Amino acid sequence: GNDVKDIFASARSGDQYRVLKIVIEDEQLSLDTTKKASKKWDQEYDSLVLPLLEADVPCYILYRLDSTNNQGYEWIFLAWSPDQSTVRHKMLYAATRATIKKEFGGGHIKDEIFATTKDDLNLSGYRKYLTSQAAPLPLTAAEEELRRIKLNEVQTDISVDTKQQTLQGVAFPIHKDAVAALERYRNKKINYVQLQVDAEQELIRLCSTEPTEVKDLPMRIPKDSARYHFFLYKHSHEGDYLESTVFIYSMPGYKCGIRERMLYSSCKNPLVDMVENNLQIDIEKKV
Repeated sequence: GNDVKDIFASARSGDQYRVLKIVIEDEQLSLDTTKKASKKWDQEYDSLVLPLLEADVPCYILYRLDSTNNQGYEWIFLAWSPDQSTVRHKMLYAATRATIKKEFGGGHIKDEIFATTKDDLNLSGYRKYLTSQAAPLPLTAAEEELRRIKLNEVQTDISVDTKQQTLQGVAFPIHKDAVAALERYRNKKINYVQLQVDAEQELIRLCSTEPTEVKDLPMRIPKDSARYHFFLYKHSHEGDYLESTVFIYSMPGYKCGIRERMLYSSCKNPLVDMVENNLQIDIEKKV
């Protein structure tokens, strides 16, 4: 909004402000809090920054140092994205980060820190960051985020009816119809279940339980959106008749947006974990 641009302009031009907190409201950048300086930057850092961090809502914080460069005072840009916040919030803030830096003026920003815990953003966390930056070949902010996304693909324990979020993944609750279909599948009443991620409602929903043979599988995979599929593969091996569960994660390449790819990738392992541990369905093969 215009209030943000005006504040950015006056913040850049002098020492009026020590800290600015920016949030996203109605898809617009909005000024939440400003504080003036009363001590040296490191003497008031924790007391000014830490109270601005909410446990379940991301935000951006610009904190003015006492040092200057040829453009004026130097600032630290803090991107707060707590693990407890919703995936929608995390993605909205991640997508807007470059914009806010550009609006403020990258030349004024000395350091940029992306953090999911308060320990990363307190004064000692900032000092650790400076030490790590001085080490050889530090991760760039982009590499750091990629590393976190990779961490999202590790398995985590979940329950059916609550959404839990940890660094290990995003466990959306599974809609009761989908749970019922998986139970019918486990009891051999049906041989195919297709599920989709509902990003708006933050749910995993049932798509289809059509009777399916191996030859039908290509027709079950949408060309323009991702899906999860559970398929009971009936076959014989060395004379034994076998029924094996195959889990298929289908993703039609770049026809899907980054957000959809990230969501499906993050939700996959918690879903598989829940199906195997809570519903006791053994998955023989994951594709």
